[in-house]
Amino acid sequence: MLFSGRQRKSAVNPQTELYGHLLQFYGQPPLENLPLTEFETFAVERLKLLKTVENLGVSYVKLSDQYIKKLNHEIKNLNFPYRAEMDDKKSQSGLSEYEKRRKDHISHFILRLAYCQTEDLRRWFIQQEVDLFRCRFNELHPKLKLEFMHKNNLQYDPISVQEKRALQEKLVNSSYSVSGVTVEDQDFYKVPFQDALDLVRTRKVYLKAGYVYIPHQDIVTIVLNDFRTRLSKALALTARSLPAVHSDERLQPLLKHLSNAYLGQDYSIQKNVGKISLEQIDSLSGKSFPLCMRQLHQALRENHHLRHGGRMQYGLFLKGIGLSLEQALQFWRSEFIRGKVDADRFDKQYAYSIRHMFGKEGKRTDYTPYSCMKVILSNPPSQGDHHGCPFRHSDPELLKQKLQFYKVSPSGINQILELVKGMHYQLACQKYFELTHNIEDANFSLNHPNEYFLESQKTLGGGKDIKQETDTPQRSQGNNSAARNSAATQEKAAVNTSASQDCSEITEDLDSYFQDA
Repeated sequence: MLFSGRQRKSAVNPQTELYGHLLQFYGQPPLENLPLTEFETFAVERLKLLKTVENLGVSYVKLSDQYIKKLNHEIKNLNFPYRAEMDDKKSQSGLSEYEKRRKDHISHFILRLAYCQTEDLRRWFIQQEVDLFRCRFNELHPKLKLEFMHKNNLQYDPISVQEKRALQEKLVNSSYSVSGVTVEDQDFYKVPFQDALDLVRTRKVYLKAGYVYIPHQDIVTIVLNDFRTRLSKALALTARSLPAVHSDERLQPLLKHLSNAYLGQDYSIQKNVGKISLEQIDSLSGKSFPLCMRQLHQALRENHHLRHGGRMQYGLFLKGIGLSLEQALQFWRSEFIRGKVDADRFDKQYAYSIRHMFGKEGKRTDYTPYSCMKVILSNPPSQGDHHGCPFRHSDPELLKQKLQFYKVSPSGINQILELVKGMHYQLACQKYFELTHNIEDANFSLNHPNEYFLESQKTLGGGKDIKQETDTPQRSQGNNSAARNSAATQEKAAVNTSASQDCSEITEDLDSYFQDA
């Protein structure tokens, strides 16, 4: 696959020219042919890394020892550049440092295409890329930091020893991270104040004659501001090129898939089909359903009807937890005929769509239950609809009332609303899980409503059989029959994902997506 029609005519070795440093501002797009399989692999692995960055940023204090340790572990697992070793020796994974840097560069641009499409996607992508860049920049040796800044036209040189001694008292008093002992051992950079407004605003630096004096550990703020600005502009420019990109029938569905990507366990086939009885549903909805499914169930019981979006979202969820086709037809028929739909009309108008989602009608596709990302990013609910994600689509005040009704504590509601305010909708749902199950740490990274149900049943002690039988599901869509490897591991937090699983999973996920599109 060719990223650009232009070919570089320079004879400079690309390894030296483009990948000569561990970090990049990603200013120059890839100019090489790329197989579609490699395109897919790079994109999904970087997406896994950015998902990890998001989860760690909420679960731990950013740049704390635990945060850095877990993020570095994931960076190494997924074979992205780690620290600065630009020899061409191959690591245990078989990838050289050059290959890792190439993967880092190309994968960033692929996700840039996928995440430039809406304001919400752009905002999420920028935040995760900035957090990832911050961690990697802080890991650099001071000399490599200076080298990186000069390479990217950030010409900030350390002040002389004489100037530092003359300003020592001012520097110590203005920078809380600097003491009289440490000031001698670290560099300070003289920077125009307009390049460091954040530090000036928070009074973390010494300001004199239009310049601020920044200790080396705070220079990351300047670099991050520049990186964020460049990336924001680049995403806006990329968005303008989308019509041309979308004209490629291979890329358009792939990019859409990436922005809605779910990378965890598959719930399209359940060996426990029929083990959930219709009489259990009311009880299970209050104990083990995520909030999105709980509100759909409540709306169905109250109105005896759901619109198409709600029927698809809730119907596939029920299928995923073990409801058989016969049970599903009985469940929906008994509820609808209690409203304004008689049995004959149900059989003619609604039964077909239920058999269709079980793969018994139409193109015989065994549809997969919706993941959290699909629920969050699909068409939002309108008046009279009940589908969607309550944490994403509900008014905060309405969400607060709903949580109060479900007896979530005031402090817990505040925690959830803070996560919603930061657009961490899946993490807000995970917090809801912890609060309603009276546990401090859910010990899994929530990515799917059916995962929520299984983890709830396991926590409550009622899902041992269900859990055991769904650990190794298989793809049923199209010709994909390869078993998933280590599904139990995939249910853990993204920091535990393994690069060795990715290639087969990527092909399966994307093939099924193309068939569903």
